[in-house]
Amino acid sequence: QVQLVESGGGLVQPGGSLRLSCAASGSIVSIYAMGWYRQAPGKQRELVAAITSGGSTNYADSVKGRFTISRDNAKNTVYLQMNSLKPEDTAVYYCNARDYDDDDYWGQGTQVTVSS
Repeated sequence: QVQLVESGGGLVQPGGSLRLSCAASGSIVSIYAMGWYRQAPGKQRELVAAITSGGSTNYADSVKGRFTISRDNAKNTVYLQMNSLKPEDTAVYYCNARDYDDDDYWGQGTQVTVSS
C-alpha cells in the first residue's frame, strides 16, 4: 500500500505561481510512476504531468512550458511547479502513484483556484 499526502494548493491571481507537493509513504519501492491529475467541476479527471522512477516526464499539452514536475527521492516527494497560471487551471489537483502491478493510489486532492 502507498499513502499520498498533498499540500500547496490555494488561491492565486492569473499569471501567478504555485507549487504542489506530494509526499509518499508505505510501499515506496513498488512505485513505478507518480503524477498529478486534475478535475474541474463538470469535467473528467485528466492527467496534468507524470514522472517515472527513471525520471522520464510527460505533460498535458495545455500545461507544457508552464508546469514542471520533479521529484526528490530522498524525501519520497513529487512536486508540481505551476507558473503563468490561467483561470482554466482551476481544479482539484490529485496526486497519483502507480505501482508495478498497475495499481493506482490517490491523494485526497488539493484545490487550486486561479482568479482575480
